[in-house]
Amino acid sequence: MAIESIAKTIGTGSGIDTTALVQNLVDAQFEPKNAQIAAREEKLTAQITAASTHKSNITGFASALTSLTRGGTLATQPTSSHPAILGVTRLAGANLANLNAKVEVRQLASAQSAASAPVADRTAAVGRGTLTLNFGTATVADGAMTGFTPGTADPVTIAIGADNSSLDGIAAAINAANAGVTASILTDSSGARLVIKGASGEARAFTLTATEAPGHEGLSALAVGVGAGGTTIGSAAADAIVAVDGVALRRDSNSISDLVPGVRLDLTSAQPGTSVSIGKSLPTAALLQAAQDFVATYNEMLAGLNTDLDPMGGALRTDGAAKTLKRQLQGLTVATLTSATDGSPTTLAQIGIRTERDGSLTVDTAALSRALVNNPNAVEKIFAEPVGSSASKNGLAGALNAIATEAASTIRGLGASELSYSRAKTDLADDRAKALEQADAMRTRMTQQYATMDAKVAAYKSTMTFLQNQVDAWNKQD
Repeated sequence: MAIESIAKTIGTGSGIDTTALVQNLVDAQFEPKNAQIAAREEKLTAQITAASTHKSNITGFASALTSLTRGGTLATQPTSSHPAILGVTRLAGANLANLNAKVEVRQLASAQSAASAPVADRTAAVGRGTLTLNFGTATVADGAMTGFTPGTADPVTIAIGADNSSLDGIAAAINAANAGVTASILTDSSGARLVIKGASGEARAFTLTATEAPGHEGLSALAVGVGAGGTTIGSAAADAIVAVDGVALRRDSNSISDLVPGVRLDLTSAQPGTSVSIGKSLPTAALLQAAQDFVATYNEMLAGLNTDLDPMGGALRTDGAAKTLKRQLQGLTVATLTSATDGSPTTLAQIGIRTERDGSLTVDTAALSRALVNNPNAVEKIFAEPVGSSASKNGLAGALNAIATEAASTIRGLGASELSYSRAKTDLADDRAKALEQADAMRTRMTQQYATMDAKVAAYKSTMTFLQNQVDAWNKQD
């Protein structure tokens, strides 16, 4: 039964609306506390939102800049005078300041391939026994191996039994051995052929010898080597031969990363006698745009911080982590971002990114352009030095990542502030529940007290009515 209906029923004794009276008294008692809790909850919600927003902003800012530097668009790129002969790619973290080379592609690296004679049914048994792979160097003429010198690698033996004696089964067994060659089946109108291909490089030629199980002969038709008449050598294993600045060198791949410092060479066509010039291209436009984008994002972040740190009502006006974040951001223009001993620029301020009186940044395009002309490598290092490189300073991206890491810290950064505000809000919910419980208890207690009062008043009124009736009766008798 609701307390309100009880109060209305017993309230008829005194003629007072005790339900409304009790509610007004309870509201008067707890309204200030409830208002205080609501105001505190609103403040904590604003603090949690602000701390989370600025932590996310600085983390996103740092991640975006890191991705840009790792993408290589802000770094000097190598160039090739004949891309159809030789492609070039910058290696991560490379310093191409002194890049200048001439390369002649005299021979491409190739891999040995061998194909068996065609068979009508690729699923039919070929033979049983073992196939043995040996690696070394070989000479090839007219599709036949004319000489072979074994290398130092141990032979690889592949067992062929009843369950894998077909062309398909043999190809699968060779691939499962993971020995440095791959096998496949090629089919045309003549039938199916087993094709075996090794890795590129002169020393990666191979032979395949067969040891046949008595009564199940046939594997010798797949043999590869000197005198093996059942297979044809489609291409011979060979090294790439390149001349760098006139010095001829060999490599076992057409992708070479250890000849020109900081550059991967991708050989695409052998053109003996044609010299390919390797140069460099500075991404001036990309660096100018990066500077403008950095300043715009920085100013947007700083404006948001200033709003929340406003001493007259900012959500984070007393937050030490937010103040630290602002101080660190404001120190970026004068912070040493790269290591240099030759007097070249190492700070943003030295290349034309300066702090205005209101704390915002501006780009002096003329000064930045001069820096790109006079000290292009220094500007590149400031913006393009990859995070985690061997340099003692990791450029602007490294400095921004360090700030973001501290801001995200749950011990002393905005991460810690966010946790603290969240815990306080949880405690506030407990306070609200406790206040509600106390209000309910007070309402029940006062309702009971007024019910007792109403009962007594009703009794007094009944007695007064009885006495009044008696007096009236006596007066009539007189």
